[in-house]
Amino acid sequence: MKIAVIGFGAAAVGFLKEIDTSKHEITVFEMNADIYSSSISGIRADGKLFVSSEMGGDLEEILYNKTLQKEIVDYYCKLAETEPEIGSRENLEELQKKFFINGFKLVESEFFHIGTDKLKIFLKNAHEEFSKKGIEFKFNSFVKDIEVNEKILIKYIDRKSREEKKEEFDKVYIAVGRSGFKLIDTLTEKYPDIILSNTKVDLGVRFELPDIVVKELNEALYEFKVKFKSSNGQLVRTFCNNPSGYVVTEKYSDFITVNGHAIHDQKSTNTNFAILVTHSFTKPFNDPNGYGSYIAKLSNILAGGDKIILQTYGDFKKGKRTKKLWKVFPTLNNDEYVLGDLNLVFPSKTSTSLIEFIDNLDKIIPGIADEENLLYGVEVKFYGKKLNNDLFENLKFIGDCSGHTRSIVHATAHGILEARKIAEN
Repeated sequence: MKIAVIGFGAAAVGFLKEIDTSKHEITVFEMNADIYSSSISGIRADGKLFVSSEMGGDLEEILYNKTLQKEIVDYYCKLAETEPEIGSRENLEELQKKFFINGFKLVESEFFHIGTDKLKIFLKNAHEEFSKKGIEFKFNSFVKDIEVNEKILIKYIDRKSREEKKEEFDKVYIAVGRSGFKLIDTLTEKYPDIILSNTKVDLGVRFELPDIVVKELNEALYEFKVKFKSSNGQLVRTFCNNPSGYVVTEKYSDFITVNGHAIHDQKSTNTNFAILVTHSFTKPFNDPNGYGSYIAKLSNILAGGDKIILQTYGDFKKGKRTKKLWKVFPTLNNDEYVLGDLNLVFPSKTSTSLIEFIDNLDKIIPGIADEENLLYGVEVKFYGKKLNNDLFENLKFIGDCSGHTRSIVHATAHGILEARKIAEN
């Protein structure tokens, strides 16, 4: 059988690891120039893995299979040629109690941090492993459309020659992650019955403060994930904590957002993490990704077009523009941000939720709400439209673009399980 995989991210890694190439001809389409190219992908930046039955996706065959999750962690560490950074998990019950009585839920999970530097080794080794299996990689191939018939026609642009090309396959697996929402939008417009639900987007900030403030938490958990319900009913959560890490920008095709990562062998003196507010919509609205993109573009406009906004927490609470920094200094490059006022970007409801979250977290971790801590904006996390994988026999969505996973481990597991279904059939 002739099979195509679109996108070389975590879901593709799981699928390619598991597929029997003696029985199938496999081609991978990746829009970037090579395996190291800058891309919005969990396996190109940071490499935070976790084993948990409380987060990462909603597929029960993955969520409650900790053996499979742990096998995936071991696989990544093996190919990255490293031992992961982990938390000591000391005083876990005491921490859970502190969070609970102050209105937070501490999400239970085991974290394993590989590091951006080690991911390059993983990608190199994974690419070599898959190439030896006979898998063909077509880099610089931007897939713009797909037609579903008895066979599937892929229409793509060779970004080197700028030629438009077409190729037919017996079966296609789309693994473009959350950043590939434009291809998903194209397909769901053409085949609307694929969509099961499409209601959410997360908007928020990247929060940065000195390591010493969160040292105890970092040492115990490495990454802490907590959830909180604000007075207006919005769900607020932390995401992607990076002890001694760095803030970075994340470039989409027509806007820039903010993110963070940590390097295994190089440390800063700051910790950064995302604080995200979930925005849930109802009919007739059906474009949460468009809304999130709009908010991101608005922040870029206010920052001069190609930068993000940086503000101190004290100024954010007071609703005034930041003009200078004092105690806490950014790890993001100076030429990538502008001092400004994020209140001009966020709806007031979102700003209220962020302030309530930070002020309440300060009761557990004194120093979190210090006026000089930094907020970078905006950070956006797109929820993939939740898609129906039973609609077409020869077209499947795997990983985060399916809307059913939201992590490296779960996306990888999804790819593994879909490859096993081929073997079973």
